[in-house]
Amino acid sequence: MFIVQSNVMSKVYSLIRIQKIPANINDVWEFFSNPANLKNITPTNLSFKIISKNQSEKVYTGQIIEYTLKPLLNIPVYWMTEITYVEEKKFFIDEQRYGPYSLWHHQHHFKQIDKGIEMTDIVHYKIPFWFIGDIANVLFVQNKLNQIFRYRIQKTEEFFGKWID
Repeated sequence: MFIVQSNVMSKVYSLIRIQKIPANINDVWEFFSNPANLKNITPTNLSFKIISKNQSEKVYTGQIIEYTLKPLLNIPVYWMTEITYVEEKKFFIDEQRYGPYSLWHHQHHFKQIDKGIEMTDIVHYKIPFWFIGDIANVLFVQNKLNQIFRYRIQKTEEFFGKWID
């Protein structure tokens, strides 16, 4: 499920994605809280690479993660995020410290439900360059983010199986 909203006054956009996963919380948390697995759920055409040295296998509050990716015209982009909050097996938050957005705040929530886990991603983002950024969002960014999250759904189903109601 995708929900994309725009607040006209602030130009901060929201993307919400909910996925049900037929697995236990320990396995789902272990996978998604390991920064190395981000590459496994990111489209290969983005050439995503973690460049941080000495990375932990689990996210922790205060962790800095550095990446490079090529989202447009094969031009490399540097991105640094900080894990600002972690509640074990419930949620964690990453925020951009340096990168392509004026604001990037990504919440990853995990909730035990009957037969599995409900995973919710909530992203708030803002694009620089005022109205030009808003035009870029409509023409490119919003679609690219939706593609990335669709890919994540597909890869998550490959790792954990497809949810059956």
